[in-house]
Amino acid sequence: GDFILTNANAPRRPRARFRRRREMSALFDFKSFLVTLLLFICTCTYVKMKAPQLMDSHRTGLRGLFWKAARVGERLSPWVAASCLVMGAHMFWTGGGQ
Repeated sequence: GDFILTNANAPRRPRARFRRRREMSALFDFKSFLVTLLLFICTCTYVKMKAPQLMDSHRTGLRGLFWKAARVGERLSPWVAASCLVMGAHMFWTGGGQ
């Protein structure tokens, strides 16, 4: 009869070893984490200035997290701005983290 090749009787290939990728998540690379955090704070602050009804001033849930980030951006705005400038200059002169 006919031989039907299924997963049960398929020839097995040796497992490929796990190769590490050079790309990392923004949460595991410190410099990318800082950039992500700064962009999150700046974005939340901008949205709160343009549409304050989107933020939850009772500080609960996800909208509360956005409100807290906006509050950090408002109260520490000179420091956040200086951090953005330093990070931008660093990325410009080092090639953007490549």
